[in-house]
Amino acid sequence: MIPQDTIVALATPSGAGAIAVIRISGNDAIKIAAGVFASVSGKDITKQKSHTLHLGHITDGPKIYDQVLLSLFKGPNSYTGENTVEISCHGSVYIQQQIIQLLLRKGCRMANAGEFTLRAFLNGKLDLSQAEAVADLVASDNEASHQIAMQQMRGGFSNEIAKLREELLNFASLIELELDFAEEDVEFADRSQFHELLNRIEFVLKRLIDSFAVGNVIKNGIPVAIVGEPNVGKSTLLNALLNEERAIVSDIAGTTRDTIEDELVINGIGFRFIDTAGIRETQDVVESIGIKKTFEKMEQAQVIIYLVDGYQLTGDGSSLDSLRIEIEKLKNQFPLKPLVIIGNKADKLSVADTSEILNTVPELLLVSAKNNIGVEELKEKLLSFVNTGALRNNETIVTNTRHYDSLLKALEEIQKVQWGLQSGISADLMAIDIRQALYHFGEITGQVTNDELLGNIFANFCIGK
Repeated sequence: MIPQDTIVALATPSGAGAIAVIRISGNDAIKIAAGVFASVSGKDITKQKSHTLHLGHITDGPKIYDQVLLSLFKGPNSYTGENTVEISCHGSVYIQQQIIQLLLRKGCRMANAGEFTLRAFLNGKLDLSQAEAVADLVASDNEASHQIAMQQMRGGFSNEIAKLREELLNFASLIELELDFAEEDVEFADRSQFHELLNRIEFVLKRLIDSFAVGNVIKNGIPVAIVGEPNVGKSTLLNALLNEERAIVSDIAGTTRDTIEDELVINGIGFRFIDTAGIRETQDVVESIGIKKTFEKMEQAQVIIYLVDGYQLTGDGSSLDSLRIEIEKLKNQFPLKPLVIIGNKADKLSVADTSEILNTVPELLLVSAKNNIGVEELKEKLLSFVNTGALRNNETIVTNTRHYDSLLKALEEIQKVQWGLQSGISADLMAIDIRQALYHFGEITGQVTNDELLGNIFANFCIGK
């Protein structure tokens, strides 16, 4: 049921600022706003056109709260599909609170988290996946996540799902029709065309499901663990990547006792770097806890940077042999994780030393974190692990876990229908699987929903959106 009351909330971040925007939405939004707004031109805003701006004062009897700019949007031509008013006032926290309290006294109710966007969904202004993209857009903190959220909010993902659902629904209708004429033994649905449609749907579903691997890391950032023995320059490398003194650096081995995390955006992709405690045998209880956390972070990371002291690799070759053994151990321990081997302190190496090291361990990347040498090459190496081809080609990328789950379930049902079609099972049994596939498609766009689902989704929104 679509709510009929009028809600109000601060639409800009809380706190003092130059301007604050207070949003009102509901059947009585314009009427309530008119009761507290005095236009400088004497206009009655209840009689003004939609999408107009009006200068005036917020008043309560003789008391004037602020001079404001009032934006008027008449339903259904508004974000929520309802009458909506936005009051742009000065950004004093006191003024914001006074105006909101005044509107509450005049008949508004404080909006719940995401309630404006929920009303937009309930009034058909957005489907559910587009509504979720609004939250992703607000939360986007890099170019890639912003681009994906914009594409989804414009309906790219919704349109693709809606098209598949419509085509499947057309065939489902023909299958259902056959059930009504079961005694006549007729086929209204062309089985060869249906087979082609199912193959096409399966192909699209698999592509969307596969895109989640990229979409998830773009949305949440890619965790990168920087590991190695003590005093090889892990904290110095973190500082060089971030271009700031984020981690404490000293010549004392074991300085880093706990993990330090910070984020960096490289060419629009977010990376979350984790500087860890040096791995070694130790009797220090606190350092032991830090080393234990290092292995935990390696498990959680999607990329591992293994850092060694490049200068210590020179000599009789035993250090290089030990390094190769350690690399193999890491590859066996984390076979599915990209592993970047870095030799730090390259500024101390001679040309001959460099040549010998790279001939023995060709995958090694030599850097000098202290002098910022090789850091850009490391960034390019990290970017190479992210499949940005789909992003560059503006393909639909799935970033939402709920969508991913529904796509997996829809694919499972489609494959059941394919098996049934090939096995020649009866139309009534095939219709059951088709209905389930349609159900999971509908879950994504909100054609199938319930109050619990909507509550879970919109509870994650900020108030005022």
